[in-house]
This record gives sequence, structure tokens and C-alpha cells, in this order.
Amino acid sequence: MISSLCTAAAPLMLASLGALFTELSGALGIFIEGFMTLGAFFAWIMAIRTGSVFWGSGITALTAALCGAALARFVKSTGANPFIVGLALNLAAGGITDALGSTWFGTKGVLRNPGISIPGPVSLPLVEAIPVLGSFLSGQLPFVYAAWVSGIIASILIRRSSLGLRLRASGASPEAARERGIRPDRYQAGAWAAAAFFAALAGAALTFRVGVYAPGGVAGRGWIALAGVYLGFRRVGGTMLAALVFALAEHIGLGMQGWGKMPATALLGVPAALALVLYTLSCRIERKGKRASL
Repeated sequence: MISSLCTAAAPLMLASLGALFTELSGALGIFIEGFMTLGAFFAWIMAIRTGSVFWGSGITALTAALCGAALARFVKSTGANPFIVGLALNLAAGGITDALGSTWFGTKGVLRNPGISIPGPVSLPLVEAIPVLGSFLSGQLPFVYAAWVSGIIASILIRRSSLGLRLRASGASPEAARERGIRPDRYQAGAWAAAAFFAALAGAALTFRVGVYAPGGVAGRGWIALAGVYLGFRRVGGTMLAALVFALAEHIGLGMQGWGKMPATALLGVPAALALVLYTLSCRIERKGKRASL
């Protein structure tokens, strides 16, 4: 159970980390869902072209990062509303993948394993030697390691580096940041690039976890990742813990399908419903904390 929970949480962790960067920069990345959809599709395509899951996922994520930075520059230069731009990308992503799937493969449905090597369990002696944890961490997909390592690096970067301090200053008070010689637009572009990178990687993780590309496989996880940022009180540790909670809710929902008394659609909505409830509770806790400080 713990093993499958870690595997299910990895895409949400990656996507939530990306959303956290955009939130700290002052413009929340509504586009997370869209880049996850595009990442799930193009990682599969690039894996076919290169014959490698690693290169397929890496090239897709880096390309998404460039697109994220370009999107931020577009918003800055045109004065467009970031929410509307992100929502437009989310809506366009599904149409783009359907159109390309129909053109290249003659179907808008599931794309099966083309014979590339899907990443399986990884044997890491140092990890296996860890008491208790090593017994289940040693069997996870590489995306799980990527999620945890990215979380550790992000925590150090945001809280203990000058770059993270400037990023938070740019989001908290752009005017004050400009007075100190900081250019908030550059940090926002960097945050959007990081968010697109992690979102595309999360989409790839979803695709290679099941071994096929399935349209609609993202299933709203991008929106849940956005909720996880606030549930985690805009901190890396809290955000990753929120991803684990949502993954647990998804796991419970899938397990309850065997009972046969509740509709499958209702059970699939358990993570989204939990996100709404927990987000409301986190807002109340945050308000009480502010009142207590006053």
C-alpha cells in the first residue's frame, strides 16, 4: 500500500512543486493541467522517437520549460490576464493532443506500448539499506525518486538561497523588489518555466506509470496540485504532504469501486472533493493564525 501510494503521489508532488514556484512569484500557474496533458502525450511520442523513456521525458520537460518562459513573456508584453491565458492553454491542450493523435496514429484513443523500455523497479543498495523505508523505496519508479529529490532541492533553494529570497520578494512586493534592483518579471518567467517543466514531468510520470498514453489520463490532477499549494501553506514540505493526502484519497476511491454500491464517477471525484474540503479548512486555519498574530 505504501509503495503504491508513493507511486501515485509522485505526479502530484511534481505538479504541486511547479505550482508552488508560480505562487511564490506572484502569479499562480493555472496552466499546470494543460502542461501535464501535453507532457503526458509528447513524452510518449518522444520516447518512441528516441527509444528511451529518460530522453523522451527529459526532452519533453525541457521543451515545456521553454514554452512556460515564453508564455510568461507573452503575458508580460501584452498585459494579458494570467488566469485567462492559463485557462486557454488548459482547454487547448486536450484539442492539440486529440488532433495530433488522430493525424499521427489514426486514433484519438489509447496509444499502446510501442516496444520501448518502460522504467521498472530500480535497485539502489544505499536506499535498500535504510531501515524500514528501504523495503519499499527500493521498488519505486524513477519518477518517485525525481519527485522527492526535487522537493529537497526546492526546499533548500526557496528557503536558504538568495535566489529563493528574490523570488519570494518578487511575489510579495514587486515594487519593493524593483527598488532593490530585482526584476520581478524575470523571476516570474523563471518560475513559470520551472512549473511547466515539473508539470510536463508529472504528465510523463502518469503515462509511464500505466504503460500507455490515455487521453484524459491527467483527470484534473493539475487543479488538485494547485489546491495542494494552499493546503500546504505555500511551503515545500506542506505541499508534498498534501500531495500524499490526495494520493491516499485517490487510492481509497479506487479501492471502494469494488464495493459496487457507489457510482464509479462519484468515487473518482473523491480527491477533488477532498481538495475542496481541505482547502476550506486551510483557509480558516490561516485566518485564525493571522488574527492571533494581531
